[in-house]
Amino acid sequence: MVAGCCALLLLALTSSAAAQAASSPDDDGSDRLDPRITEIMGKPDYPNARWGLLQQDPDSGQVVHSRLAEQFFIPGSVAKLFGTSGAWDTLGGDHRFRTPVYAVGDRRGSTLNGDLDLVAQGDLTMGGRTRPDGTVDYTDLDHTYANDFPGATLTPENPLAGINRIAQQVRRSGITRVNGNVVVDNRLFQPEPVFIPVPTPLIINDNLIDLLSTPGARPGAPARLDWRPKVAPYRVTSTVRTVASGQPTDIDVTTSENGTRIKLSGTIAADSEPALKVSPITDPAAFGRTALIEALGRAGVRVTADPTGANPVGRLPDGYEGRPRVAQYTSPPYSQYAKLIFKVSHNLGGNLAICLMAVAKGSQDCMDGFPVLADFLDRAGVDRKQIQLLDGRGGNPVDRTTPTAVVQLLTYWHRTPEAEVFRNALPILGVDGLLAENCTDCPARGKVFAKTGAAVGLDALNNRLAVGAITIAGYLDKGNGRFDVFFAGVNGASTPTTDVNGVLDIADDLAMISAYLQEDAERRED
Repeated sequence: MVAGCCALLLLALTSSAAAQAASSPDDDGSDRLDPRITEIMGKPDYPNARWGLLQQDPDSGQVVHSRLAEQFFIPGSVAKLFGTSGAWDTLGGDHRFRTPVYAVGDRRGSTLNGDLDLVAQGDLTMGGRTRPDGTVDYTDLDHTYANDFPGATLTPENPLAGINRIAQQVRRSGITRVNGNVVVDNRLFQPEPVFIPVPTPLIINDNLIDLLSTPGARPGAPARLDWRPKVAPYRVTSTVRTVASGQPTDIDVTTSENGTRIKLSGTIAADSEPALKVSPITDPAAFGRTALIEALGRAGVRVTADPTGANPVGRLPDGYEGRPRVAQYTSPPYSQYAKLIFKVSHNLGGNLAICLMAVAKGSQDCMDGFPVLADFLDRAGVDRKQIQLLDGRGGNPVDRTTPTAVVQLLTYWHRTPEAEVFRNALPILGVDGLLAENCTDCPARGKVFAKTGAAVGLDALNNRLAVGAITIAGYLDKGNGRFDVFFAGVNGASTPTTDVNGVLDIADDLAMISAYLQEDAERRED
């Protein structure tokens, strides 16, 4: 099992149905559960843990299993189901972000005496993951987790694809010289420091620099370095050395105060795959401005302003009415972004969902997205009093949910015309996303569609990892086009040591519980 990592470590109905959940006989005993599930829950690894479980037929409302269904649990990244669903509903699954560039000034032939203003729209990927068919690409262990888990990989798409396309459109508009500046208009919403990572109106490559080290030809040789996106004034150097096969790969990343000077040091084993690390882009607007000026140069448009430096927001006009639009980048539909958020547990995208709901209602304050989410949950038949949230990714200590609330949300989606699209946006057991490596040969492979979550921190007192939560929630394919909805989670577990593999073992236990629930559901349907 691969898990995602955040500030700590994040793997990321109807009212009558809720009443049934509260009275299910599983709350009084575990005799109805598959013995393989009770064996997992009874492991000596979980002496102080608390288990929650709810499985329900969303069509009939019949509760199959219930355990502490209306008690609060730390959700981890299962909380992304709430915020991302709210944004999906508010914007629409077909919503596309259209990022325009306006010419602000006087145009004389091919020369613009003035500025080019890129008006950021909260596009999560700006073309950096878009495949030729218009879908959004991802890997099972995303680059956003590269500093926390080995094995993260990159998608092949150019992270500057959207910026390059904008630059080419500017050139096709006839402009070849800009006697002025390039400005990123990032007034869409204000950064909210409570959200970690902090969403920004312009996002390129998830606001990260990718750093890829490849072993040298022999032990003692320097590792080969590649990095992206290459934008001034960012510079990367490396002193990573190749060590003998079987020796540890241990790479550290250090940066200058402003983040533009990045250095890699450490070792990489001769027999290892390329090792990926990331470093944050500290000023996304300034980075985007420079990236666009450089892209314009490649497209044949000369900008007289210095390409590096702060983003000159003081030059922005009050509005763009009457200004000619000279370029526009159009994103894939939001349902594709939701799929990315769910499949890889994309923390930045999860938090961005809250900001986008605020913007949709005319606010620049991301916190104003929560009333929009509350309205959606009310309309969806979700008892929001059984949810506590202070972000969109499930990483804040405040965040809590009951199994009932999660199942209510999943039931809502099951009854919508987008049910299949939503279901397939979730990781699929043994197939893709954060469930790709679980249960790859078991009967439930490909039949569980579920969001995973975790919250883990260091227990310094006992030199181990405190596992606040490992959770999983989604759909169990019973065959014949029928599904059960479910939540399963454990709070209060711990690992024997600080080795992260102990967390992955617990996550695998939850994945196997979902597999056994699916097998039993399919048998009952037959």
